[in-house]
Amino acid sequence: MTETEPAGAKPAKRNDKAVRVVGIIVAVLGIVFLVAGVATYAVISSTLADEKITVSDDAAHFAGKDVKGPFTAYAQADVIAKHAEEIGGGKTYSELAQDDPNRATVMNASFLRASLFTSVVAFGVAAFVAVVGVVLILLGWVLTRLARIA
Repeated sequence: MTETEPAGAKPAKRNDKAVRVVGIIVAVLGIVFLVAGVATYAVISSTLADEKITVSDDAAHFAGKDVKGPFTAYAQADVIAKHAEEIGGGKTYSELAQDDPNRATVMNASFLRASLFTSVVAFGVAAFVAVVGVVLILLGWVLTRLARIA
């Protein structure tokens, strides 16, 4: 009996086994999330590296580096936008006349940027999943410890 319990009160029944089982399930899910996040990040990086893209020399950051991570992908997408703007005379694909000879080039630049931005988002999601995995592992560990203490 603790000081906060009234005299003669029966201790509340605790289902320590259930807490421990939930803790183990949460920790296992955390391991799955962590592995999935890290594996996805690695696959995205490998796939980008296979494309053998190099950040343009006139990029604001990472010039000359291979595109295989979120920062280099973003830097290359940014410099592609700059090049497309120069080629299009400051106009976007939709603003160029249909018979403009630069329209196809600006369109390809837009597609390349979208693809690179998609990889940047995918890197972010993979990292988020991995971090959630770590949090779930810690939560599961805490739950199993609490079950033992009780």
